[in-house]
Amino acid sequence: MQLVRKWNIYSLHFFQIVSSFKTTTSRAICQLVKEYVGHRDGLWDVSVTRTQPVVMGTASADHTALLWSIETGKCLIKYVGHAGSVNSIKFHPTEQIALTASGDQTAHIWRYTVQLPTPQPTADTSISGEEEVDFSDKDEAEVDGDVSSDCPTVRIPLSSLKSHQGVVIAADWLVGGKQAVTASWDRTANLYDVETSELVHSLTGHDQELTHCCTHPTQRLVVTSSRDTTFRLWDFRDPSIHSVNVFQGHTDTVTSAVFTVGDNVVSGSDDRTVKVWDLKNMRSPIATIRTDSAVNRISVSVGQKIIALPHDNRQVRLFDMSGVRLARLPRSNRQGHRRMVCCSAWSEDHPTCNLFTCGFDRQAIGWNINIPALLQEK
Repeated sequence: MQLVRKWNIYSLHFFQIVSSFKTTTSRAICQLVKEYVGHRDGLWDVSVTRTQPVVMGTASADHTALLWSIETGKCLIKYVGHAGSVNSIKFHPTEQIALTASGDQTAHIWRYTVQLPTPQPTADTSISGEEEVDFSDKDEAEVDGDVSSDCPTVRIPLSSLKSHQGVVIAADWLVGGKQAVTASWDRTANLYDVETSELVHSLTGHDQELTHCCTHPTQRLVVTSSRDTTFRLWDFRDPSIHSVNVFQGHTDTVTSAVFTVGDNVVSGSDDRTVKVWDLKNMRSPIATIRTDSAVNRISVSVGQKIIALPHDNRQVRLFDMSGVRLARLPRSNRQGHRRMVCCSAWSEDHPTCNLFTCGFDRQAIGWNINIPALLQEK
């Protein structure tokens, strides 16, 4: 009888887990296009330029940031100006300038100039987004090659932002690119004037270390995330004042919160949930996505508003804004991440790669995600 009771409890628990994933009969088609290998330690962040030429950037615990040709996988620029782990990379909205955040307690602004090599044909490795086969680790030798050894190197930043007293975990440009915001383990976020490197505002109020910061694409809004289980919305639209709102929608560390082009904020957490919020009414989320693993730095595609969730358990899942799961990116003994996936970044302007992921297997991966028309019309 006791065995039956335990089995019933197990069955109920399993049903609750399975039923928490909303599913659809349609599947996104997920194609692995390119692997970008060259860092000597885990990758914390991945980003894509918003200007031509379109290149991808990675930030690594190996103290470097690399810029890559998306088509060829070749390293284009190596930035070595930091004395600690590079935790974040973001590109200026209009110029060939990058912003990196580091464990050396600084953020750097540095200029790059790239010339793209001729692209080579790419093999078709299309796999349905829900397919997964037995996973086995890649040979360590596959990720030990240093493709950045002969890469042009940038050593000196244009400017260094130095007001933090702890690790700078993330940074981003405000709309227009004249100001930048940083988030630190010293529990503050700082707003800087880019031209002078002067501190404009120190944003205080979080009770524990910050984990992320993000700016709105068209408005002077900033959202900061923290280990204190909250995220905060900072409003700089009125130059004479700035206001802040605190949101307590999670039960564990908020690992990231990001804006969409519209009026939404999407937050992800170590509590294994992602929540979608309406900026016009932030009292409660309009959708909650429950997963089976901690969620790291998420991103939302501009056009289709698809949320990409990188997980501690090496999975990457795609959801729509109503919480319906569209796909799980394929993992096999030949492709996919083999360690924790730290970050995802959509690219709207590239014809073949529209999603990038990176993680502690020391590589970034470029994907082509094709959402069926039936799902887009929902």
